[in-house]
Amino acid sequence: MLYRLRQRSKDEKGFTLIELLVVILIIGILAAIAIPSFLNQKNKANDAAAKVQAKTGQTAAETYATDNNGVYTGMVTASLTGVEPTLSDTTTATFAVTAAAATGYTLTSVAKGTGDTFTLTNNAGTITRTCVAAGANKGGCPSGTW
Repeated sequence: MLYRLRQRSKDEKGFTLIELLVVILIIGILAAIAIPSFLNQKNKANDAAAKVQAKTGQTAAETYATDNNGVYTGMVTASLTGVEPTLSDTTTATFAVTAAAATGYTLTSVAKGTGDTFTLTNNAGTITRTCVAAGANKGGCPSGTW
């Protein structure tokens, strides 16, 4: 009889239904925690790309001013994309020069997907960075500045 019990326990391989349900439940709980944090990552990446594009535009604007006796007058989007060709990339954000005067300028970059607008303003050497969230999800623009 002891031999039969040992043989039966060797033949029974695998998991019980309860064990499988517990594992599925644990996986479900982990997925419910992880999925919401991954859903917004693409929008945050687009917002970050728009910020980088505005900062790159600032560097290109300073280069433009250096080439034009220290003034920003006449600076347009095309002149900055001539200085820095990556500003013409519109896959994640759209860049534009919205204002240019002798002592300052305003650059904007609008993130694709979210529509958030990131603005960089140089007013006689004082740099101001602002952002406007297009929707309820503030993504990379939680406070209005960056």
